[in-house]
Amino acid sequence: MSKKFIIPRGNLFLFNILIIFLFLILAEACMSEMSKITSSTKVAENVTSRTQDVQVAVFYFPQWHKTPGDDGDVFAEWKQIKEARPRFEGHDQPKIPLWGFCDEADPEIMAKKIDAAADHGIDVFIFDWYYHAEGKYKGTFLERALNEGFLKAPNNRRISFCLMWANHGLGTDSPGELNRTEFDKMIPHIINDYFTHPSYWKIDGKVVFSIYEIDTFIKGLGGLEGAAEALGYFNEQAISAGLKGVHFNIIDMHLQLHENPSEITKKLGAESVTSYIWVHRVGFKDFPATDYDFFSYHYFERWDREKDLFGVPYFPNVTMGWDPTPRMAPDARHDGSGYPNTPIISGNTPEKFRQALEKARERASKLPVNQRIITINAWNEWGEGSYLEPDTKNKFAYLEAIGDVFAPK
Repeated sequence: MSKKFIIPRGNLFLFNILIIFLFLILAEACMSEMSKITSSTKVAENVTSRTQDVQVAVFYFPQWHKTPGDDGDVFAEWKQIKEARPRFEGHDQPKIPLWGFCDEADPEIMAKKIDAAADHGIDVFIFDWYYHAEGKYKGTFLERALNEGFLKAPNNRRISFCLMWANHGLGTDSPGELNRTEFDKMIPHIINDYFTHPSYWKIDGKVVFSIYEIDTFIKGLGGLEGAAEALGYFNEQAISAGLKGVHFNIIDMHLQLHENPSEITKKLGAESVTSYIWVHRVGFKDFPATDYDFFSYHYFERWDREKDLFGVPYFPNVTMGWDPTPRMAPDARHDGSGYPNTPIISGNTPEKFRQALEKARERASKLPVNQRIITINAWNEWGEGSYLEPDTKNKFAYLEAIGDVFAPK
């Protein structure tokens, strides 16, 4: 016969306290584990949930991969970057990438870029995306970085991505305008191959689609009414695919030229505006170079004056630099006669860049919740001297500046 375990009456109170204490410890441990699981699930569902109160979206120029006929270690526009030369005394060229002349269509290379971006507080890559109706560049162009690089990178859930339709003309026979038939043709590809990807960037639940040249878009659709109808159809198709809708963003380059830009954003159903680069908003003061501080001061002064001009949230921009001289012919005289023969931005040190980031963050923090966003030019505009990727001179200093200002502490 087994004996019953009997607790003396005097110790019963202490025993009950012990049981309650152990229960609380176990409950706290369970809650901690559940919190970890919940946190991981949220990150998996929304890659931007890990970030700070202001999101950082960086423009990505996808022209650093091999194309048919490239058979060497230096390919695409890397050739011009390697062979760039100083155009005047004190001109800092060439700029050599610390990672070498990499092929961004390689998923392992892209994974390195994603890790570097995410580790330094960047939330989004805004891929320049090209689609033309005719000519040499008919159809999609420069998609390999996104399709073969980013979308196949094993860590592509660490940051979001979205498209900025770079609808400017290319060459002499691929104009940027699309009529309604051609515009509608590109919609299924965008929705099925990009919008539905789990890493696609959303604002207030809507997938983000940015348009570079809004006047070119309007002209191709036969006017503002036709453009509005086209975007309405685009939005309807996205909703039919199970999405909440499309958040249309407009680059301010053309929009700023209109007397009443808010009428255009309202008619088109656009929900935000931003800049691609400072030189679209501020002119050069000096040749051959204008100091970075001049651009920073005048860009943010103009942003402050015009932040309500567009009728929608206006995401502030920070530009790392500007120097398109690597795209000049080697023997051309640098005289400012027209792109890429232009003045450059000088003195764009990592510290001055960090100061500009602080200005942008201060302004973005006052925008509506979920639209507290800044854009940066650019992840890799090496051909225009605006890049965050490490070079042999400054290493990771520009990325570290972003991390100092924006990375979660």
